[in-house]
Amino acid sequence: MAATHILSIDQGTTSSRAIVFDGAGSPVASAQKELAQHFPNDGWVEHDPVEIWNDTLAVCREAIADIGVSEIAGIGITNQRETTVVWDRATGEPVYRAIVWQDRRTADACAALKADGHEALFKQRTGLLLDPYFSGTKVAWILDNVEGARARAEKGELCFGTIDSWLVFNLTGKEVHATDVTNASRTLLFNIETQDWDDELLNILRVPRDMLPRVLDPAAVFGTAVEQHFGAPVPVAGILGDQQAATVGQACFAPGLMKSTYGTGCFALVNTGETKVDSANRLLGTVAYRFGGKPTYALEGSIFMAGATVQWLRDKMGLIASAQESEALAKEADPASNVYLVPAFTGLGAPYWDPHARGTIVGMTRDTGRAEIVCAALEAVAFQTRDLMDAMADDMSRAGLTAPTELRVDGGMVANDWFCQVLADTLGRPIARPAVTETTSLGAAFAAGLTVGLFKSTDDVEAIWQLDKTFDPQKPEDWREGRYAGWQDAVRRARVE
Repeated sequence: MAATHILSIDQGTTSSRAIVFDGAGSPVASAQKELAQHFPNDGWVEHDPVEIWNDTLAVCREAIADIGVSEIAGIGITNQRETTVVWDRATGEPVYRAIVWQDRRTADACAALKADGHEALFKQRTGLLLDPYFSGTKVAWILDNVEGARARAEKGELCFGTIDSWLVFNLTGKEVHATDVTNASRTLLFNIETQDWDDELLNILRVPRDMLPRVLDPAAVFGTAVEQHFGAPVPVAGILGDQQAATVGQACFAPGLMKSTYGTGCFALVNTGETKVDSANRLLGTVAYRFGGKPTYALEGSIFMAGATVQWLRDKMGLIASAQESEALAKEADPASNVYLVPAFTGLGAPYWDPHARGTIVGMTRDTGRAEIVCAALEAVAFQTRDLMDAMADDMSRAGLTAPTELRVDGGMVANDWFCQVLADTLGRPIARPAVTETTSLGAAFAAGLTVGLFKSTDDVEAIWQLDKTFDPQKPEDWREGRYAGWQDAVRRARVE
């Protein structure tokens, strides 16, 4: 009998996971390991690439232990995007820790590039803004700050890749250096119109082209995981950056369909079809996916701190013992409280793109307690989503496209019904939560399944997507607009003028 399962690797910011999905898109086995975070300087965030690989291999072996490798038709990979690894092509040894997407060390370099007038060109070619978030300036930093790295890169001895490339390289026994178009589109180095690496941008950032991986469609055979890893060779058959994977997992295949994923950060994407929208609101134009060589575009807004804010409440402030406790505490908060928490711990993402903003709490009184602060932290995620949705609606209207009328949500935070209702009330739009909320892993499984023939087309994926619950707005418009005005004032206070 033919294998009917997909092993989906989800290498995220705070953990490495493996989930096995059956042919109906249902998870049947999983394993997970938490990933150590390193903060060597203010605003710096790093991971150990070797730990990422070892943990990924371990969770994959654990997830397939009861299923058996003979049942695995292919491997799908989804990953934290923009996180940058540079390694030796021959030995596979990283030359430096992975610089994480949250890292802000290249803020001054980005400011210098803007001052030199380069941002318009980067925005036109890549759809991105000059921000430390993206990979290009991280690669340049490694080449400039690790002894001998630039000379080795110019000799063709070093590879650059996002986490997907790093995993493929190791899965294939150091044979394959490749990525997919969704990850490539997040580097500041890839032209999303020509669908190729851009030599002019490479020259500006001083990144040698020989370092770069080959770019394939998300649904493609990238290589074969060698037998020593799982006991039999298995094709690596799909790759999608985490937010594009969630877009596929949420079956957002028609223009105007929008999803928002609430993990470490919050990332909202709306499908714009064949139209590459030039945002007037500092949103990102990006590749949603590319099947059969035909790109579909999206507008994206990125919030750096969502679930990570809840982690901060737990680990740094000691206000909660677990993330699950946040829902009950938020319900206890005084509804008349006007406390706002702006979680700009690593700056602010879209639509502000302010790397110098810092975390701020405003509106506290003697009556303010931990319930009000926890409530404000969860509400902050909803307010930031409103920032993004309003900006997307305006950009799509300018482009002659229909703005989204509902929001499909996923990620760890949406298990919290209270949060989903606050989100609906803040946006004034219905919130649709799917039956399977692990849509990032599911999207990677769908891509791999399309490659190996478990799914014939995206129509099969749409047929699998199922709704769990819809949350309709319950608050009046004056409440919504009043609360949002308070949020906008708090954001102004958090920004460095």
